[in-house]
Amino acid sequence: MKIKILAGMAALLCLSCSQKSPQDLLMVNEKKIDRIIAKMTLEEKVEMLHSKTIMSSEGVPSQGIQDIKYADGPFGVREEVGDGFRPKGWTTDSATYFPTGSALAATWSKEMAYLCGNGIGEEARLRGKDVMLGPAINIQRLPVGGRSYEYLSEDPLLASVLAVGYVSGMQDAGTAACVKHFAVNNQETNRGSVDAQIDERTLREIYLKPFEAAVREAGAMSVMTAYNKVNGDYCSENEHLNNEILRGEWGFKGFTVSDWGGTHSTMGAALHGLDVQMTGSSYLGPALIDSVRAGKVPEWVVDDKVRELLRVRLALEPIPEDVANTVLASRPESRESALEIARRSVVLLKNDGGVLPLPKTVRKIAVIGQNAVLKTQSGGVGAGVKSPYEVTPLQGIQRRAGDAIEVVYAPGYKNFGGRRRGPAGAPADPLAAAAIDEPADPALLAEAVAAAKDADVVIFFCGTNKTIESEGSDRQDIKLPTGQEEVAAALRAANPNLVSVIISGGPCDLQELVKSSPAILQGWWNGIEGGTALAEILFGDIAPSGKLPFTFPVKLEDSPAYAMGNFPNADPTAGDLFTEQYRRDITGGAQQGGDRRAQRPSPVSKYTEGMLVGYRWYDTKDVPVMYAFGHGLSYVGFDYADLRTDKSSYKAKDVIKVSFDLKNTGAMQADEVAQVYVRRIGTKVEWPLKELKAFDRVTLDAGATTRVSLEIPVSSLCYWDVRSDKWKLEDSDIEILVGSASDDIRLSAKVHI
Repeated sequence: MKIKILAGMAALLCLSCSQKSPQDLLMVNEKKIDRIIAKMTLEEKVEMLHSKTIMSSEGVPSQGIQDIKYADGPFGVREEVGDGFRPKGWTTDSATYFPTGSALAATWSKEMAYLCGNGIGEEARLRGKDVMLGPAINIQRLPVGGRSYEYLSEDPLLASVLAVGYVSGMQDAGTAACVKHFAVNNQETNRGSVDAQIDERTLREIYLKPFEAAVREAGAMSVMTAYNKVNGDYCSENEHLNNEILRGEWGFKGFTVSDWGGTHSTMGAALHGLDVQMTGSSYLGPALIDSVRAGKVPEWVVDDKVRELLRVRLALEPIPEDVANTVLASRPESRESALEIARRSVVLLKNDGGVLPLPKTVRKIAVIGQNAVLKTQSGGVGAGVKSPYEVTPLQGIQRRAGDAIEVVYAPGYKNFGGRRRGPAGAPADPLAAAAIDEPADPALLAEAVAAAKDADVVIFFCGTNKTIESEGSDRQDIKLPTGQEEVAAALRAANPNLVSVIISGGPCDLQELVKSSPAILQGWWNGIEGGTALAEILFGDIAPSGKLPFTFPVKLEDSPAYAMGNFPNADPTAGDLFTEQYRRDITGGAQQGGDRRAQRPSPVSKYTEGMLVGYRWYDTKDVPVMYAFGHGLSYVGFDYADLRTDKSSYKAKDVIKVSFDLKNTGAMQADEVAQVYVRRIGTKVEWPLKELKAFDRVTLDAGATTRVSLEIPVSSLCYWDVRSDKWKLEDSDIEILVGSASDDIRLSAKVHI
């Protein structure tokens, strides 16, 4: 079944050829909306401004306008859920599990982001959904961040490019994207009440950039406000974010929706930019009607909210109940897209002695570690996907090995899955660890070593899981859990041909692993075909080409928020706002949300590291890293040569055109992600040592050379001047730096702006 966008929406797409903002695509039904609103009662209007079910909000039944239906999540359409986010148990609600955010970001590809968004958007239509709650585009500020696996990058340009690709793909499929979490939602610890205190320049240049690009360049139709406060005001009622910047400066025409349980008052939400309360009607329900009738809230404020909702509703084709969920949503095209993304996401961190690809002489492989068999499509507090299948790393290796190569498996270590309540009397899992720092199990270790000694090569799967990295909590540290370092050292002693594969969403402490393993791959949570893609890379069918979207520090204490004493803070940690209200399957008790709000601590998170997030910090402060932002090896080498710019001096409205030769010096086709950074010379304004300003993923045949051309708009070199409250351009020399990673610069040239 092919579901098409409404004719009105299709007509709007023609506007993309003009100079109008993508947000203007939502403006063609204004007269019709006027007529609809004129016929509505106040009660009907307010009924649209809060949840109807846990995943829908009201339409206008009296005028035949269907409800708006939402679904998680950023990496696939979540299964149908009821109260408490409990699965409804349907058999028709599966969908494709796409690689998670950090894996997608490791592709450094707008095209892959488009494929991801488009595939999810197409499947959302088949599932009868209007709005997908994604992408999640907050900056990865903390290595321990519980949602690092959902987010895209520590760099605002990379996150912006991917956000634009994802949103464009999703909305081209006829599904509205709801970009989240607006804004400065960079920690899970006390996320329901923490106040992110941040200066305006850092806010504008780092943390708002991906949202601005999604809204202004891709025309995102919906924005989800974050749980936290920013500079004293909750995001769901933050005038500066929602009305001054989002609507005023960026021209946003769609609607805003709170995170689930993230609304805090009637007057604040009504007057300062929130359109839909999720969930319940405690604030934007009867209390709002009373406020309008008492003259505290003008009715035109309510009308504006209804208008913004109707703009999106009328731009999307409503899917009838008897059409939704009638065919399998997980389409072959989506599964192929997920595989393509996974192939480009795997990062080769280390390959001493050319251990990889696996030699053709291998006849026996020992696969060690539970992360080779554990599935990642669901788990933890965050959204998951009920995928029709998931190719695990072990399955991928076994299928690729075929009958000619023997593959043996041993669990190697116990898996820490938290302390969740299980059925009464259920037997204990012998492979479950009681604590995250539990040492290696002697019996499992002995079994793994025996398998390693008898194999030609050992592939050790380590890393985290979706309980350790999860929405609702941040990690305590980034160490490899449950004795994995000890297991790696023992495997290395048993067999020097050791390849380690990290299965995680965020960075891990690799100080010990690098001593044990001559080859290391970052394998991510890589979707429905993740095991297939990984096997293709291990066996050398394709060359690895992923690049790190965030820095791997040597140790956690080196990272900026930790080094500045900004995280963790001394405030007490409350239970998670979302989990307490909705996830009784995790808390094991009754719903606890609203009456506990006043009891929550009100911690402050100070962003005094300013713009020095991620590689900006490590470069500027000359702090060594384990693996740098943008790092990723291949099975071939790449030569960079002949860097040129089209001019030597540029004005404010100009575009710097950069070109250089890129050569594949190896014996197989491979992709390289060429990166362009800039360094300011002799400036009065404070800047990081260098910043990413352009990049391109290039495919080259063996021995081939191509001319790569990239552009840097001079406007992207502006800074936010807090005194004049506007963007300004500093007159200075600029060094153009071209290379394969933030710490691997091959070419440079100087220009003036």
